[in-house]
Amino acid sequence: MVIGSKGAALGRQDVKDEVIYLRAAGLDLGKRFLVACVRVPNPRRHGTWSLETERFGTTPVEVRRLLAWLVEHRVEIVVMEATSDYWRFVYYTLQESLNLMLVNPAHLRGIRGRKTDPSDAAFLARAGASGMVMASLVPGRAIRELRDLTRRRTEVAVARGQEAQRLEKELEDTGMKLTSVITDVTGTTGRRILGALIDGERDPATLADLAVGVARQKVPALVEALDGTFTDHHAWMCRHYLDQIDHWNTLAAALDERIASFMTDHDQDLTNLDTIPGISRKAAEIIIAETGGDMTAFATAGHLASWIGVCPGMNESAGVVRSGQTRDGNGNLKRVLGVAAMAAVRQKNSYYGAFYRRIATRRGKQRALVAVMHKLTVAIWHVLHDRTGHKDLGADYHTRKNPQRAMRRMIREANALGLTIRFDPA
Repeated sequence: MVIGSKGAALGRQDVKDEVIYLRAAGLDLGKRFLVACVRVPNPRRHGTWSLETERFGTTPVEVRRLLAWLVEHRVEIVVMEATSDYWRFVYYTLQESLNLMLVNPAHLRGIRGRKTDPSDAAFLARAGASGMVMASLVPGRAIRELRDLTRRRTEVAVARGQEAQRLEKELEDTGMKLTSVITDVTGTTGRRILGALIDGERDPATLADLAVGVARQKVPALVEALDGTFTDHHAWMCRHYLDQIDHWNTLAAALDERIASFMTDHDQDLTNLDTIPGISRKAAEIIIAETGGDMTAFATAGHLASWIGVCPGMNESAGVVRSGQTRDGNGNLKRVLGVAAMAAVRQKNSYYGAFYRRIATRRGKQRALVAVMHKLTVAIWHVLHDRTGHKDLGADYHTRKNPQRAMRRMIREANALGLTIRFDPA
């Protein structure tokens, strides 16, 4: 490959290479600059390609210059990697005028050769021209803004939980075992007791008498748990942690309100998703935010499961099939599905609970939980695709589907106990 004085380069490739786009471009992104490579047919010699590379900044002025440069070369496809968050502004600026393809860097890691910025850009251009890569899902502006809100709400919830843990740690320093008696130290009873402690009350019996609701049944245990050394320093720290928790609660309420305003067009989808066991209103909002609520981007439920990362990977070599781990996928949805699966399997009369117990006996609890997450993903796809509610198959679904198998299982269990059984028609 020979580099010209203006950054042009001529490269020869086999004419048998399958070409989908004759004029393609690749962008290798960085924080301060990017390298663009345009791949077009060489007019001087049939079967070869002309590669022209140029470096641009990532400021708005430079990105607009990049857009003009790509339009001037009449490119049909532009391929760029999802590098950190640097791709966002470049992608949003170019998407209205060009055919863009955002690709996952992990998909290219095993097939890349030389590693320099120009060679990366040239490789992306060739990969886009020959259809070697698949585009990632980039939703519209409204869904992207909704994603920002739901992800921020998750961060706020995590931060609030961390402050509650710090508050519990401070109470452990006093010798008080309040969190061993009541579940939520930031609940009504916990707040009343902590408020009295901060105000100077130290008598365990008086503090325990502040319990309300179900906690009134634990007054004797509270008297014993509140016998500790609570100093003025502990009071100041507890007040600080409670103020921080109140601050996070205020932020969460504001986010809930704004998210609700974004969800006005998805009321029916939220209602349908709420019929799936384990899926709460907030979980449904996250599902809409991450997927856009439009299943046309996923050809089948399996495509959605693969995108989220709740299906086993394929690992076969020389006819030997090894255990395939799940891919990273969409971490936000995977977290929501994990919580939903744990809630769904607790319902004894539901299909998911029976399915979990059926898999757990053979494959273990962790694999069974991932299998339930996959089942929930299939249900989510059908609910959003068909715009209908969820119908539980029932805990006896597998028995009704294959009664002979259930009978053989019962016979094996009876024989293991030294018994015999006979089945007569009802």
